[in-house]
Amino acid sequence: MLLSEILEEADENHGHEQAVICGETGYTYSDLRNRVERLAVGLTERGLESSDRIAIVHRNCHHFLEAYFAVARIGAVLVPINHRLSVSDITHILENSGSKAVIVEGHLLEMVRPVLDQTSGLDLIVVTGEPHGSMPGKGVLYDELIKGDAHELPKPEIDEDEMAHLYYTSGTTGKPKGVILTHRNNCVHAVNAIKEIQLNRKDTWLHVSPMYHLADAWSTWAITMVGGKHLFAPETDAGKVLRTIESGRATVSNFIPTMLARIVNHPDIDGVDLSSFRLVMSGGAPIATDVIGKVIETFGCDYIQTYGLTETSPYLTMSILKDHLKELPYEERLEYLATAGRPFKDVHLKVVRENGEEVEPDNEEVGEIVARGKTITPGYWKLPEETEKRIVDGWLHTRDLATVNPEGYVTIVDRMDDMIITGGENVYSIEVENVLNGHPHVSEAAVIGLKDEIWGERIVAIIVPKGEVPTEQVIIDYCKRELASFKAPKEVVLTDEIPTTTSGKIRKNLLRQKYGC
Repeated sequence: MLLSEILEEADENHGHEQAVICGETGYTYSDLRNRVERLAVGLTERGLESSDRIAIVHRNCHHFLEAYFAVARIGAVLVPINHRLSVSDITHILENSGSKAVIVEGHLLEMVRPVLDQTSGLDLIVVTGEPHGSMPGKGVLYDELIKGDAHELPKPEIDEDEMAHLYYTSGTTGKPKGVILTHRNNCVHAVNAIKEIQLNRKDTWLHVSPMYHLADAWSTWAITMVGGKHLFAPETDAGKVLRTIESGRATVSNFIPTMLARIVNHPDIDGVDLSSFRLVMSGGAPIATDVIGKVIETFGCDYIQTYGLTETSPYLTMSILKDHLKELPYEERLEYLATAGRPFKDVHLKVVRENGEEVEPDNEEVGEIVARGKTITPGYWKLPEETEKRIVDGWLHTRDLATVNPEGYVTIVDRMDDMIITGGENVYSIEVENVLNGHPHVSEAAVIGLKDEIWGERIVAIIVPKGEVPTEQVIIDYCKRELASFKAPKEVVLTDEIPTTTSGKIRKNLLRQKYGC
């Protein structure tokens, strides 16, 4: 199945039903298909064709949804770009992908103008909404582009194993690299997500995680498959998100943990009606158990923790409780919900030692997560050596370290690159961070290893204080009470902010660069 066929079927089955709620804008599925067809025609009339790369730099809104479908409709490849990246990173992505066109939100035009001036090969710049500043050369307004008739375009001569998207990883360890996802990758994942979380036409999906990130992008296809509604929210303002949830009667969404924390701690939370929600999901970064408990209490609905990668479309696991686990006491159920979960439908997943043998399912032995299946990327764009290194005999090596419990639920303990070896002992930074985040005067924490002549690496805790500022010794003593003494930090650094990716992952490479000198 091709991604463009999903919208065609939705129009045939749900044409008169509402598809889009975006501020004051609303469309039926027939309206949405008509706009997508006109955008596809506009792109082809300006020389874009099958296999061309078309980038988009945009915040969440209906234009992003239309771009996903229109680019697929002509058999081209969409390159979603994080608009918060630096000028050099965005330029790198446009150049590396060989994008011939870019769709830019007018609000962001001034920010990306230096990128457009520096990038060669761009034949078309499409601007949505009101442009901030003058129109760039080769620029056209989105509304002008879709003014034509939605006449029938020939179907692209591609198959489901051809590239549909080129997602660039968030770059926690260096320059972003392009991850190829095919039509098959996306379609299989959407079908399985529908089954896993029982999506249906009564669902209203809240697009709150950024649509350039797979934490949200997969829902484009799954919600359309079932004929549900797409509800768009601002990405960062928790108060506006709460009002959107209430007015749009959202039923399900996937949040990054930082947004969930802002929502449940928002001063207006008690005055907002969240009763429409049936399921809250969280993914992209670890989340504390006490935050999960507060989410369940605040939303009054089911909760699922998710884990996955850009390379896996994205989900590899979900913390959906098995039937017999639902009978456990609340605190024990909460422990399972706080894990990364058990394997996602049709994903073959193992946690293995260095020799490839599976670890014991005792929730103690640590190994690397490897996975294979129809949702796994065929490889990295223009990086054959990286592809060969990461995909071995069909198994993607995630470089995430984890344990497995007797029920098959996985708990992430660290990235391989972030594990600290101090005095010959392995220390997993996430374990120490979880302890630090439990301190009453710690708002956020990151743990890194820095070179040390005596220990090999010394453990350094970087914390954002909350309320009373704790001393270094208070933090170290607290960790020694909660952990083996060799896992306690030897140094504590206070800061106002810890750098993260938009999915909430701590950018430890930046912290090592900053504090390692």
